[in-house]
Amino acid sequence: MLFIAKEKQEKGQGLVEYALILVLVAIVVIVALTALGPIIGQIFSNIVEGLGG
Repeated sequence: MLFIAKEKQEKGQGLVEYALILVLVAIVVIVALTALGPIIGQIFSNIVEGLGG
């Protein structure tokens, strides 16, 4: 019984660790897109202008 309880606890711990990593990656992506958003928008505007649009 003790072994089964420990195994469930370890699975729960692994799930929490994956969730924390996912949250960290999401935060990094949001910060990067916020910082680079205007630059990327300008690049696409230049491309459209160059294509004659």
